[in-house]
Amino acid sequence: MQPFEENDVEVLEEVVDIDLYSLVVFNDEVNTFDYVINTLMEVCEHSPEQAEQCTLIIHYKGKCAVKNGSWEELVPKRNEICRRGISAEVLK
Repeated sequence: MQPFEENDVEVLEEVVDIDLYSLVVFNDEVNTFDYVINTLMEVCEHSPEQAEQCTLIIHYKGKCAVKNGSWEELVPKRNEICRRGISAEVLK
């Protein structure tokens, strides 16, 4: 085995700083549980269990961060959720 030399290690010189945002869905008195669950499964690609848990949190707590990611990733999802008549915002 050769001795360790400092030249043998590559160092990543650039750190990429990504701002993370949350897609928050708010409770309302209009949409059914099933409708919100199906929307989260279709738009956010949640599993049925994950969508149901988020929907329960939305119902009991008034809101839930259903997805985290970049602004560019979340805004189209927010727009689609709102297009379906559910209140949502992308928040820092």
